[in-house]
Amino acid sequence: MKTGRIIRSLSGYYDIQLDGTEEIQRTRARGEFRKSKQKPLVGDFVDFESDRDEGLIWAIHDRRNVLVRPPVANIDIAVIVTAVKEPNFTANLLDRQLVALEAAGVSPLIYFSKFDLLSSEEYQIMRKVVHEYRQIGYPVIESTAPNAFDQLQAELQGKVSVFMGQTGAGKSTLLNHLSPNLGLETGEVSKALSRGKHTTRQVTLIRVDDALIADTPGFSSYEVFDFSAETLDDFFPEFVAVRSNCRFRGCLHLNEPACAVKEAVTVGTISQSRYNSYKAFYQLIKAQKPKYKTDN
Repeated sequence: MKTGRIIRSLSGYYDIQLDGTEEIQRTRARGEFRKSKQKPLVGDFVDFESDRDEGLIWAIHDRRNVLVRPPVANIDIAVIVTAVKEPNFTANLLDRQLVALEAAGVSPLIYFSKFDLLSSEEYQIMRKVVHEYRQIGYPVIESTAPNAFDQLQAELQGKVSVFMGQTGAGKSTLLNHLSPNLGLETGEVSKALSRGKHTTRQVTLIRVDDALIADTPGFSSYEVFDFSAETLDDFFPEFVAVRSNCRFRGCLHLNEPACAVKEAVTVGTISQSRYNSYKAFYQLIKAQKPKYKTDN
């Protein structure tokens, strides 16, 4: 039995890189996985057997985390490419992405792009925004900071990463800078990312120096929150830091008196913008229709 990481999936085949080598072997999954409703994902560590032609996956190791779109497991870091202009910065969208990653157990890194397009007044406003996210504890890189690209490369080394962000934020430009071999089309969704209407969804981990980068920067798992409104504050680190001081256990930080979170907002240690996102997400989750799983 051999062990390795799945680096590519396509049409029922899985390419596995053997541990400690550059060797790649093509495999299929045992029928037992379908019966047990398991599916191997890119990023999975698996046990498999193989001959010269084709192998067979026998077991999937426990996953540290998993994303749904793109379907990747065992992610070390997600780079949120966030434009500060063209398109204009939207705190609600960034906070959605951060909450989704917190819920999935994936560490985020915020990369603010297009700082060079800001006026002096806009720059001062965005500097305050950047400071607020740094204060929460999120790693942040500004595109115009000295050695910004070197900082990003250093953060990715030895890790498996995915890239996310709205259309036009600069994901493809950044990925092409990291790995020119990707050849992604700038300004549109590239067929190389397997997101075209008539293409087969494919995810591949591409080695860039000592990093593995998923070639599918599209990320839409934050469209619907798959957890209860009562647990939403678990995914706001600055809320977690103070909520034990709330008067009531299970405080929702909305209408309750003596709420430590609301008090922190009042004194400015939690930003009003983040609190606004929390309230909006709470109402969104409450309004969501229940999701029922169906057998395929």
